[in-house]
Amino acid sequence: MRNISSLKTLRLSANQLKGRLDHIHGLNNLTNLKYLDLSWNNIESISNQGLNNLSNLKYLDLSWNRIESISNKGLNNLTNLKYLDLSYNNIESISNKGLNNLTNLKKLDLGGNQIESFQSFKDGGRKLELTHLEELYLDDNLFNTSVFASLNKLSNLKSLSLWGNELKGSIDMKELNVSSNVEELYLDHSTLNTNILQGIGVLSSLKTLSLYDCGLIGPLPNHGWCDLRNLEVLDVSGNALEGMLPHCFSNLTSLRGLYISGNHFQIPLSFAPFANLSNLKALLSNENKMVTEPSFYTSIPKFQLEVISLPKCITSQQLSCKLPTFLYYQYDLRYVDLSHNNFSGTVPTWLLENNTKLEDLILKGNSFTGPLTLPSAPNSKVSLIDISQNKLQGQIPTNVCSHFPHLSHLFLSKNAFEGDIPPCLSGMKDLSILDLSDNQLSGRVPEELITKNSLTILRLSNNNLSGHVLPVILNANRLSKLYLDGNNFSGEMANVDVSISEFPTSLREINLGNNKFYGNLPRWTGNVSFLKRLALSQNGFEGSIPMEFCNLNRLEFLDLSENNLFGSIPSCFNTLNIKHVHLHGSRLSGPLPIAFYNISSLVTLDLRGNNLTGSIPKWIGTLSSLSVLLLKDNHFHGEVPVQLCKLDSLNIIDLSQNMFSGIIPSCLGNLTLSTETNKILTDSKISPRLTGDGLVKTLGALGNYYYPEGYLEEVIEFTTKSGFLSYEGNILTYMTGIDLSCNNLTGHIPPELGNLSEIYSLNLSHNKLTGVIPSSFAKLHQIESLDLSYNNLSGEIPNQLVELNSLEVFSVAYNNLSGSIPEPKAQFGTFIENSYEGNLFLCGAILHKSCSKTDSPSTISTVSEDKGEDGLIGTYDFCVSFLVSYVVVLLTIFVVLYINPYWRRVWFSLIGKCITTCRYSNVGNFLTYHIFKQCV
Repeated sequence: MRNISSLKTLRLSANQLKGRLDHIHGLNNLTNLKYLDLSWNNIESISNQGLNNLSNLKYLDLSWNRIESISNKGLNNLTNLKYLDLSYNNIESISNKGLNNLTNLKKLDLGGNQIESFQSFKDGGRKLELTHLEELYLDDNLFNTSVFASLNKLSNLKSLSLWGNELKGSIDMKELNVSSNVEELYLDHSTLNTNILQGIGVLSSLKTLSLYDCGLIGPLPNHGWCDLRNLEVLDVSGNALEGMLPHCFSNLTSLRGLYISGNHFQIPLSFAPFANLSNLKALLSNENKMVTEPSFYTSIPKFQLEVISLPKCITSQQLSCKLPTFLYYQYDLRYVDLSHNNFSGTVPTWLLENNTKLEDLILKGNSFTGPLTLPSAPNSKVSLIDISQNKLQGQIPTNVCSHFPHLSHLFLSKNAFEGDIPPCLSGMKDLSILDLSDNQLSGRVPEELITKNSLTILRLSNNNLSGHVLPVILNANRLSKLYLDGNNFSGEMANVDVSISEFPTSLREINLGNNKFYGNLPRWTGNVSFLKRLALSQNGFEGSIPMEFCNLNRLEFLDLSENNLFGSIPSCFNTLNIKHVHLHGSRLSGPLPIAFYNISSLVTLDLRGNNLTGSIPKWIGTLSSLSVLLLKDNHFHGEVPVQLCKLDSLNIIDLSQNMFSGIIPSCLGNLTLSTETNKILTDSKISPRLTGDGLVKTLGALGNYYYPEGYLEEVIEFTTKSGFLSYEGNILTYMTGIDLSCNNLTGHIPPELGNLSEIYSLNLSHNKLTGVIPSSFAKLHQIESLDLSYNNLSGEIPNQLVELNSLEVFSVAYNNLSGSIPEPKAQFGTFIENSYEGNLFLCGAILHKSCSKTDSPSTISTVSEDKGEDGLIGTYDFCVSFLVSYVVVLLTIFVVLYINPYWRRVWFSLIGKCITTCRYSNVGNFLTYHIFKQCV
């Protein structure tokens, strides 16, 4: 650096520089330097001599380093500095004396550090005295409300940002106004109350006020707003504000952007509170409540909006479903989102006719009916149309392409469109995403549509489309995501002649499930190593899984379920980085292969409904990310391995309908069953942006409507609440459950299972468990379904279980339980007789058996012993009569079956489907006989 002393600009960002700043050799000799960028390094401190010779420096960026402190003299001589960025370091203190020497500083960013207050700064300083400072960013620190008293000497401060701090309670706005004419105030992600707005009027110079996600509750105060005549942007979204907007809002005539989404405001359908806001350009009011008002209100608003966003504002079916009348007077709209309301009638094409600059029209999730009509004249500005989830019928207009020649996103899913896919869609040069799923479309898919250069996502799922599409897919030049599931496509994939050089390298996600493809799985699929997600379920594929599938080293999701696959699972899956494997509902056989050994990425392993045998190997404990393990309905045996207890992410286990034996491992009670977001397939979501010079582009304040980049979803099927349920999306994230039913498990129920406080479903039914129901189950506070039926459990039902307020389904039927059933209060008041049936010595009103007249098992046993030989004779006579009764019943059944051939067929069909178990219990020295119902 000795030969470049005249250097004025130096960028050393992301160069792994570390240690003290004065260790950068020669830096202090660059006396002419004006711009210095040292961001994204590992610099730890700025010493006294760090930058003292750089007196001409105007711009200094030290963000994203590891600086913990700055000495008194480290920045002392930078008197010409105008921009200083120290954000995202580990700073706890800075010398106020050092900062106050930066007399020309205009912008200071201290965000993302660990600063609690200016009182914690060195020299006991309290206040900054940077009289030229205009922008101060203190975001994401530990400041409390006392910070405002430290800023009253910043006389030229115009922008103050304090989002993400510990600002709790209220703020005295007068403290801030004493010293400054603040124009921008950002307090997002704090914890405040509406008292902060009581004195808002003192900040009369305020142009931008952002209180996003501040925990504000209740109505906005009526006074103070009248004085904010310079306010241009107001953001109070993401709070719990309610009621009508203050009347003084009509005085905010400078307001250009109003963001009140995510509250409980009552907004009149006429939008009268905003009628006088002549400069208003953007109004975002998502998830508030639009209310009716007197019909005589006919005033025309003075504003011409560019952006209007009102999704989820009408939830009452009783409310008028007409569009707000003020929209008829808007002629400058660029972005309109009216999704998820109850708006009805025909599609409002007049919005397109009146607003020739409209780019995005989102009417998703309403009740529009009839055919899709188009405006009278084409609109070349329209880029996105979403009219999905409505009740539209008829054919998709064939002239949709000529009316919107530059359309890039078209969503028409979940309607009742029929007929063919318009061929003209293949010629739209800008079309990038097309979603026509969940309609009644028929015919063939135009080949040019799949192969067009601009299309990246094509979704035609759940229609009546047919034909052979496999050869066409091979010519999809730019297609990234293809969804053809739920149609009538057919063909034999294995016969398609393809090589890796011919397969489109852009394809990352393919769903061909629930069609009529047949034959062997194609070996050439294993050569398409760039595939990330592949779904071929519910087809007619047969044969074994080709070894070539092990070459899919980028594959994250594989679903081959519900085909006719047989043979063993290839033993090389452990070379992949796969996360979700679904192979259920086929005829796969053999032991659980070492194929899955040590796959640290594996989240879901679904092998239900196959013919797999053997025991669960001990290496199951190597699957460190495993969250969902589904082995139901196979032929596994042996003990439930304790290695499952080591899997910290495991929270759904289904080992039911196998032949597991031994005891239930008590260590299962150590599972945390924590919420696992990795259970779902997450795609980044993209928000459409305006392409013009609209206000939203300037403010970057849209972010309301998103479409996913992918549509494959992770679906987990699990038996709970007496039914077979499917879980997906956010619900799957929180679902937890253990199903060990229909096995040969013995021993007591471990009391440690009561530690599973986050579990929603526990099924231990149809086993041979003995002992009592653990009273520790009272700690299962989240449980919704608890099934302990068809075991040999004894003793009483713990009364503590009545505290399980979330319990919806409860069964202890067919055990040896005794005593009174729990008091029928709270949830236990909803359970009926079949929750307790088959327990001879249970009593209670639900069972129509008085507990005062019922002898306990111990009493009967004692009496019998006291009677001696006579007692045994009496018991013998009882058993004989008991057995005679059974014989009479059986003979009657046989006679009916002999006479009626129809009932005979029904009987043998029932026998073939049922799992019968004969259980002998020594209760009162007599034999009881039970036939278990089918284990499902």
